[in-house]
Amino acid sequence: MPITGPDLGCMNAPSASPDGDADVLLVTAVALVDSDGRVLLGQRAADKHMGGMWEFPGGKVHGGETPESALVRELKEELGIDISASCLAPFTFASHYYSSTENNGFYLLMPLFICRVWQGQVRGLEGQALKWLRPNDMANLEMPPADRPLVAMLQDFL
Repeated sequence: MPITGPDLGCMNAPSASPDGDADVLLVTAVALVDSDGRVLLGQRAADKHMGGMWEFPGGKVHGGETPESALVRELKEELGIDISASCLAPFTFASHYYSSTENNGFYLLMPLFICRVWQGQVRGLEGQALKWLRPNDMANLEMPPADRPLVAMLQDFL
């Protein structure tokens, strides 16, 4: 008997590369949660891939970095805040295959952490727009495919 449930679009999204030999890109992201239960999203620059879409703050994990240390670095560079890796609570992750006409495509693997404690005032140091939203208010935002399922997880949690 098939298992049924709410239509979350999971049957329509490609989950694997056609040839199985795509590179894996490790990025890390955070749901910064304020005292009102709102989560910070940043808007991708218009001139970047998926420009204009809203995403969780974070970025690429460089060689020699852990996902946590990459977030500490990225949040200082992008938002001007200081966090401690010990304040990052692992929450969930996203795994998504992005096809590309320029190469074989790649898998994006993105752990999402939750953070409720930081020092400094959040501001877009790279000129990006920022929004504090409750997870239920994120449903109609245009987001990268890897970020979208994370919203549903936050809606259940927060």
